[in-house]
Amino acid sequence: MPDLDLEALPETPDVQGGFPRLSEEQIGRLVAQGTRRPTRTGEILYREGEECPDFFVVLDGKVAAIEDYDGDPKVVYVHGPGRFLGELGLLTGQRAYLTNVVSQAGEVLVVPVSRLRELVVQDPVLGDLILRAYLIRRALLIETGSGFRLIGSRYSPGTRRLREFAARNRLPCHWIDLEEDKSAEALLRRLGISAEETPVVLLGGTNVLRNPSNAELARAIGLPVGVSRETLCDLVVVGAGPAGLAASVYGASEGLTTITLDAIATGGQAATSSRIENYLGFPAGISGAELAERAVIQANKFGAHFSVPAEASSLYERDGAHAIGLADGTSVLARTVIIATGARYCRLDVPRLEEFEGSTVFYAATLSEALVCQNDPVVVVGGGNSAGQAALFLAGHAAEVRLLVRHGDLCKDMSRYLVDQVERHPRVEVMLHTEIRELIGHDGVLEAVVAEDNLTGEPKKLDAKALFVFIGAAPHTQWLADTLALDERGFILTGPAAGAAQDCAPNLLETSRPGIFAVGDVRSGSIKRVASAVGEGSMAVRLVFEHFQGQGTTTSVS
Repeated sequence: MPDLDLEALPETPDVQGGFPRLSEEQIGRLVAQGTRRPTRTGEILYREGEECPDFFVVLDGKVAAIEDYDGDPKVVYVHGPGRFLGELGLLTGQRAYLTNVVSQAGEVLVVPVSRLRELVVQDPVLGDLILRAYLIRRALLIETGSGFRLIGSRYSPGTRRLREFAARNRLPCHWIDLEEDKSAEALLRRLGISAEETPVVLLGGTNVLRNPSNAELARAIGLPVGVSRETLCDLVVVGAGPAGLAASVYGASEGLTTITLDAIATGGQAATSSRIENYLGFPAGISGAELAERAVIQANKFGAHFSVPAEASSLYERDGAHAIGLADGTSVLARTVIIATGARYCRLDVPRLEEFEGSTVFYAATLSEALVCQNDPVVVVGGGNSAGQAALFLAGHAAEVRLLVRHGDLCKDMSRYLVDQVERHPRVEVMLHTEIRELIGHDGVLEAVVAEDNLTGEPKKLDAKALFVFIGAAPHTQWLADTLALDERGFILTGPAAGAAQDCAPNLLETSRPGIFAVGDVRSGSIKRVASAVGEGSMAVRLVFEHFQGQGTTTSVS
C-alpha cells in the first residue's frame, strides 16, 4: 500500500460544476435502486484499469481518486458526503482511469450502472447533473495529463497514430516522449521492453501493450469495438459524425436494429471543434466533443451498437443484402445503409510537411493539441468556421495566434458572429492574402513558417511552435470504388442527380443504389454545417422506412 496519509486529504472544491453534491431527494431516489454499505479507511472500491459495474455515492466519510496508486500515487481529487464517484467512462463502458480508495471511513451507496441508466432516463434533471459532471471530469483528466501512459518517440509513426486516436476519442492520455524524458528509458528497461517494441501503452500500472493497433488499444480501454457482424441488421450507419450519430439515435429509437461504424472516433470533425456557438438550443455554445458524447450516450440508450475503430473498405451485395467489408477482413450485413463518412481536411502543399505532422502540425484544435503549444506562438491556416473556432480556442492557451487566409475577405467562408469575435480578440492577428511557402524546424519540432503575401510576393518569417491546418475537405469515398454514382469531386450523388446517373428515381437522400443513403458532408450539394448534418441524418431514417414499405419488407422488430 502506498505511503499516503489518507485521512488528512482535504475534499476537492467543486470545479466548473464537475463535483456537484446530490440533494437528499436525489439520494433518496438512488437509495431505492441500490444498497448501502459501510466503508473502512484504505478500502479500494475499484482500481485503475478495471471495469466498474457500479455507481458509488458517498453518504459518509471520504473517497480519494488516485492515479498510479501502486506506483507513484498522485491524488487527483477527493469526494465527500453527497458526491458521486466516476467519470464519463462509467456510462460508456470504459475502464477506470483512477483508483478510488476510501480516505475516511463512512458509508457508500452502491447502485448498479444498468439501474442508474434507467433512472437517469426517467429523471432528466438528475441525468443531466451526472452527465455534465462526468463530461467536465473527463476534460479535467485530459487537461491534467492523467489517464493511461503512452511511451514513444515523437518521430515514431506509431506514437503519432496512438496520440491522434486518443485525442479524437477524448481518451485521457499522458504522453512520455522518449526523446526528452530519459527516465522513460529506465522504465522500459525495468519492464524488459526494447526500443523496437515502442510505442508502449501502460494501463493501470500492470497492463502493458507493445505497439498496439488502434483496435487493440480500444479493446484494452473498453471502447465498443465488437458487434455481431454476420447477423442481418436493419440499418448500418457508416461514419459517426453528427449526421451518423443523428441517424443512429433516430434509427435505434424507431426500433431498427442499428449498427454504427467509424474508422477513428465518434463525433467526426465536429468533435474537434472547441466551441459551436450557432447550434440550436445552446445559446452559450457547446463543444463538439460534448455534443458527440451526449449523442453516443443517447444512441446507446435506445439500443444502437457502436464499433470503433471499424474502417469500411468495400460495399457490395451478398445474399440479397448490402454488405460492408471492413479493413480487418470481416463484414457487416444490412437491409439498408446510411453513409455518413464525412470529409477530411486537405493537406498543405509545402515541403517537409510530413516531417512535422502529428508532433507540431495538426488538423484539429482540441484540448490535447492546445496543451502542446501552451504559451507559444501558433499559426492557423484557413478561412472557414473551423479555422475561426480553432483560432479563438487556441488564443486561450497560446501566446499569440496568427490566422492566415489566402483570399481577402474573412466573411467569404466564415460566419459573421465568428468574424466579429476573431477580429476583436487581442491575441488573434488576421493576415489576409497570405499563404505558407516554407516550414522551419528540426527533429520534428516546428519553429517558424515562411508566409508570402500572394498579391505582392513579399515573404515574412513567423514564429510558430505549432501549425493548425483547416483548408477545405475531400470526401471519404475512396472505399466505394465504382459502386455508387459520385460527382466530379468524389462526393456521393443523391436524389434526382443519382437517378439520372443510374436511370432510376431515388428518394431525396438515396444514392444510385436503392436502400443506400448518403447524409452530411459526404453528400454532394450538402450544406457543411453541424445542424444540417443532424437534420439529414434524422431525415434519412424516415426514408429508410419508406424504402422498406416500397419493397414490401419489414424490419426485424415488425
